[in-house]
Amino acid sequence: MTSPEPALYEALRASPLAKELTPEQTAVLAGLVSLESFRPKAVLGREGDTDNHLVVVVEGSLGVVKHLGMQNETLIATLHVGDFAHELGFLDGTERYASLVAMAEARVLILEREKLESLIDTDPQILYRLMCAIVRTVHRVQTRLSMQASELTNYIFKQHGRY
Repeated sequence: MTSPEPALYEALRASPLAKELTPEQTAVLAGLVSLESFRPKAVLGREGDTDNHLVVVVEGSLGVVKHLGMQNETLIATLHVGDFAHELGFLDGTERYASLVAMAEARVLILEREKLESLIDTDPQILYRLMCAIVRTVHRVQTRLSMQASELTNYIFKQHGRY
């Protein structure tokens, strides 16, 4: 195996994807991911499209935008360093709920599902640890959404004396 590009290896090492990986396992994963740069307003994925890519923000920020380019365009969320994008579509091919747009100069790690699946027989520990990282991220997002929904309900019904 050849040594991974240093910038790619360091970006991966600093990301949540490699949190539980050894340096050797990170080097193996570095052979499967790409490090790409995007200019502001570059579209990384369009609403309604399906693809097999997991995106991890390394530098800059990405916007999750509903109805991109339309009169009712809405920024739903801003993703920052360490955040994942399209994790569910990456796993099961679900259509993109919204477009993904670079808000500023951005660098991201991109992993294709088929490349990850190539580890099933050769390096199942890497695959397992990577899937744990993805599940942790999805769980964190779900927890945040549940808390926000609860706060909104409390606000609407003026419960618990906080509003």
